[in-house]
Amino acid sequence: MTLACPVLQELKPDRAQATATGSLAPLIWLTLGAFAIGSEGFMIAGLLPALARDLNVGLPAAGHLVTAFSLAYAIGAPVMAVLTAGLERRRLLVVAMGGFALGNLLAALAPGYAALLAARLLLALSAASFMPAASGYAAALGGPGRRGRALSAITTGLTLAIIGGVPLGVLVGQGFGWRATFFGVAGLAVFSLFGILTRLPCQRPGVTAGLGARLALAKRRDILGVLVTNVLTVAGTFTVYTYLSVFIASVAGLGSQALAPVLLGFGLAGAVGTQLSGSAADRWGARMIAIVAGWLALVAYLAFSLSAALGPARAMPVLLPAILIWGLASWGLITAQQARLVGLAPALAPISLSMNSSAIYLGSAMGAAAGAVVIANGAMERLGWAAAGFGLAALLSVLLSGGSRSGRN
Repeated sequence: MTLACPVLQELKPDRAQATATGSLAPLIWLTLGAFAIGSEGFMIAGLLPALARDLNVGLPAAGHLVTAFSLAYAIGAPVMAVLTAGLERRRLLVVAMGGFALGNLLAALAPGYAALLAARLLLALSAASFMPAASGYAAALGGPGRRGRALSAITTGLTLAIIGGVPLGVLVGQGFGWRATFFGVAGLAVFSLFGILTRLPCQRPGVTAGLGARLALAKRRDILGVLVTNVLTVAGTFTVYTYLSVFIASVAGLGSQALAPVLLGFGLAGAVGTQLSGSAADRWGARMIAIVAGWLALVAYLAFSLSAALGPARAMPVLLPAILIWGLASWGLITAQQARLVGLAPALAPISLSMNSSAIYLGSAMGAAAGAVVIANGAMERLGWAAAGFGLAALLSVLLSGGSRSGRN
């Protein structure tokens, strides 16, 4: 078990070709890594009330754990990509997943709020290094003929995390305490790390765009419009999602035992929305699907506000369908927006999609911070209105952005 190994460019041509066209089975270890990262990143929202009580801080302060993680990821992803551009890819994946495992252990053992915040910053930088590198590694291993299937391994890990990992993490946290969830994710990370070390072949560094190239692309009005829409879309989602456990308790009187099924429903709806949006974008155009999804998300946020006005006895018939529509629309909109980015600049897709990742995490930081302000002012029932404000801005951004000459982007 060693990090030293020959990279593909140093192999003989026949061996390099054999490695590049070999089995995609080793990517299961990257799928597991993506699952661990997705589970940790999303499940903390369900743990915030317990974290706040145990660390003796207010709920808004606990929400800043999400804000700090998201900001560190948004800023760290492009910076880490440039700093690690020359590293052999398996080495980078090992270091990143090792840092993620360590961050979870530090979080589980954190004696106070400041230590947990520091651990979350380490987790963010590790995740920001791992996820783009994992996607790049998978694409290179699959080659032109199997690139889509290889990349789906990473997407599958995140999807499974949203559907199963997050509800399971919440159940573990409720049964054994929030620290147990970090220990559990650390175990998954160590398992992924072992597989990466022992099963993945080495891979030479690819071509990584510098910060200047990323900034130049962001100056394009069409690209910038899509990125701004995504920031606003995710901000609306995380305004509510970060504080979903206390929101459903306040609005519908649902206890903590109902959170895991609610998150499962949200995750399943999100998975369906992702699949439907991708297929529909191919058929009717990504911009049209983004508009439809934007309207649905706005309707869902308004339904949240309506359920808060109805009172706990009558809120359930409105709130639960709204959560499903919310999951379907929010994830569907992001999928359509990714298709728009690729369509607007196909040759620059690797750069634009990495920038989109930063935009998504910037949006989650904004949403978590906005939700914290709402709650700090004692207006839990107004989370829906705050999210609707972001949703309306996102929808207007899509409508005003225009499309390509074909009308499909």
